[in-house]
Amino acid sequence: MKRESWLIRLNICSGLLILILFLVMGVSISWGSADLRLADVWRVVLAHLVGGASVDSATDAIVWNIRLPRVILSALIGAALAGAGVVFQGVLRNPLADPYILGVSSGAALGAALALLTGLGTTLWGEWSVPLWAFLFAAIALFLVLGLARRGMRTETLILSGVVVQAFFGAMLMLLISVTSAEEMQRIQFWIMGSVSLREWQHIYAVLPFFLAGGVVVWLMSRTLNLFALGERYAGHLGVSVNRTRTWLLLLATLMTAAAVAVSGTIGFVGLVIPHMMRRMIGPDHRVLFPVSVLSGAVFLVAADTLARTVLEPRELPIGVVTALVGVPFFAWQLRRGIRLGQ
Repeated sequence: MKRESWLIRLNICSGLLILILFLVMGVSISWGSADLRLADVWRVVLAHLVGGASVDSATDAIVWNIRLPRVILSALIGAALAGAGVVFQGVLRNPLADPYILGVSSGAALGAALALLTGLGTTLWGEWSVPLWAFLFAAIALFLVLGLARRGMRTETLILSGVVVQAFFGAMLMLLISVTSAEEMQRIQFWIMGSVSLREWQHIYAVLPFFLAGGVVVWLMSRTLNLFALGERYAGHLGVSVNRTRTWLLLLATLMTAAAVAVSGTIGFVGLVIPHMMRRMIGPDHRVLFPVSVLSGAVFLVAADTLARTVLEPRELPIGVVTALVGVPFFAWQLRRGIRLGQ
């Protein structure tokens, strides 16, 4: 029975979070410049999925073509960033490890912007080009951070390495933007701050395969992540190929981050706040922690995007502003406490 306790916790927590996610998504689709009833929202969705009576064409267009793709994409991005944060914190045994703080998101943003502004995003691999370029530069950023912090994975060393790499890639991104046209500059600057506005169904298809591939493999390796939490030497004694496994896990987390950043820009602190909160609530077992954090990240970013587009309506805030207002105080509190992973 004890062996199956984690599965019971996973089923209960996942079921509850899925219900919350559907509720938050329904509310998010309903709110906006044109307020809609929840019943009409679900009627449109069901009409497209299984057929049946729909509502008027204007409501159908608002729900299916504008708001639903945006909400689904927000959930995917939040799930990817939270899942990546779980891996970074688990492998590096550092509660402040996060794709945004470590500069991985900045590297992905530079790769995606380079693909978009130079035309490489459409000439080489079609719709997959931007996520692949984002992954390439995100991986470069990751290895630069690990190289700078190779003498120790202490919190201050890792964070300072991330600051250096983030500053470098941020400067390169600003240089790239400064030589573009004014129209492109405005579009890319808003994208850098994090946004899922004007996103369509094809953006979901560009993120979903990378998220599923990375997420499934990470969850299958969740037992190994549990061993990393006990220390690399202990994991090695139990037969884990530490260097190879660490590299694969970090690359999978980087892949999920790059896919998210490629369509939304840099959205910070999701991978920091959500995994840490879930770890304190349900424990450090990654078999439960990873999927629960993924679902919680989806809920969090859908709610954050809803606030971003409605709080100053008709003007819209970048979603990165909302997540930063939550994440920065949390980061400062964590840094001040200087706690260790798992406490």
